[in-house]
Amino acid sequence: MAHIEFLDETMRDGQQSLWGMRMQAGMALPVSPIVDRTGYRVIDLTGSSMFECLIKYCHENPWEGLDLLVNSMPRTKIRGGMRSNASVTFGVTPDALMDAWMRQLNVHGVRSFWIYDVLFNNDKTKRLAKLAKEFGSEIAGAIMFTLSPVHTDEYYAKQADELSASEDIDTILLYDTAGVLEKERLSTLVPAIKAKSRGKPIEFHSNNLLGQSAKAYLDAIDLGVTILHTAVRPMANGPSVPSVEIMTRNVELLGHTHDLDTSLFQPVADHFEKVGKAAGFLVNQYAEYDVMSIQHQVPGGMVGTLKAQLVQHGMRERLDEVLAETAVVRRELGYPGMATPFSQLVGTQAVLNIVTGKRYSSIPDEVIQYCAGFYGQPAGPVDPEIMDRVMSSPRAKQVAANPPPQPTIEELRKEYGTDDDDELILRALVPGEGLEKMKQAGPVKTTYPYLSSPELDQVARLMSIANSPVVQIKSAEFEVSLRKSR
Repeated sequence: MAHIEFLDETMRDGQQSLWGMRMQAGMALPVSPIVDRTGYRVIDLTGSSMFECLIKYCHENPWEGLDLLVNSMPRTKIRGGMRSNASVTFGVTPDALMDAWMRQLNVHGVRSFWIYDVLFNNDKTKRLAKLAKEFGSEIAGAIMFTLSPVHTDEYYAKQADELSASEDIDTILLYDTAGVLEKERLSTLVPAIKAKSRGKPIEFHSNNLLGQSAKAYLDAIDLGVTILHTAVRPMANGPSVPSVEIMTRNVELLGHTHDLDTSLFQPVADHFEKVGKAAGFLVNQYAEYDVMSIQHQVPGGMVGTLKAQLVQHGMRERLDEVLAETAVVRRELGYPGMATPFSQLVGTQAVLNIVTGKRYSSIPDEVIQYCAGFYGQPAGPVDPEIMDRVMSSPRAKQVAANPPPQPTIEELRKEYGTDDDDELILRALVPGEGLEKMKQAGPVKTTYPYLSSPELDQVARLMSIANSPVVQIKSAEFEVSLRKSR
């Protein structure tokens, strides 16, 4: 029997997958102290994409919100996530800006990190890990799993070997964005990774897109995995991870142990369900086994982006065509793992191929950068015909002749006009108008009116019109008195 540790994904992957990264601090603060007392090994909380969404769509200062949440959970390590070479900008981020991002997250109290790179630029991961160790932080080196002919057990074992060789890497994180891992592959993959991990604990994260990730977690435990990523039920399943409710039950039934106080699950679940419904976000999701998902391996959150792109072109009904085309583009581009930025890169190219009616007639700069090797060495070879099309496109010569610059931190501060590295990160993420709107919005709200409804809003309007603090509603069946809150 094994002792299983749990990492909470409610406020990171849960809200990223179901709420489009629009969880404001006030949506979580009423229950974050309860999450802190539950007994999780780590609470995953933030990433640069969430910062960007909070600024653009919620007009909320993400540093201020992060401080509030971190301070509300003093017992548990808080985790942040980052791509090793592209967190603060969608393209390739300068090393000095990545270092600043890592430093500032630590300054704000984040003490656990998962660092990933779909193309495994492991030298960059190790550089960031070393920087985090200056603050005493814990580092998970991520192995982003994808199914393809080139992503063999030997390929992943090599990555585990390189990552675990660093004394700054504390755990190895097996991360299955598409939820495609089943027992047959796990039975060879996990032992291969474990054999090269130098005894470091293995974490497992699997998005439950095919409805099979809870079973995969149990199979992984049998193979030596000891850390599972889960979320409370309203924020779990579908494109998110399995629920902590079912996984603690399963672990207990199979005779394993854990440290979680299961009595604290329900108030947290109730709260996020109410907030999600009030805000119009997804909660309580489930997924069916869809073979097409295995072929394209698009993460759940990216499906929503593809739908939005098609709506813009008046082609909502063509999603299935785009998903099929995504599988083809992925193969042609050498099977990049379907996580940010490559899920977006491949998906956008597929949308353009369908919308224009002529494949690769329109090619984003990011696809050119990928083929030029700016993101790193692809896992598999790019189809030669597609490589020719991409590198002979109108923009290719200019893009290929301008590799990503590597300015110093002093040069970056001068470029963005600030010596405050918190501000530097925000300006790099969202230059211009979006940042100004955020500043004009004022301080972060610490609560969210999740009990609002059209009916109560109408009552509030009537109270305002009547200039009365109380409204009484009577009928033969009931009598209700509503008092205006101060």
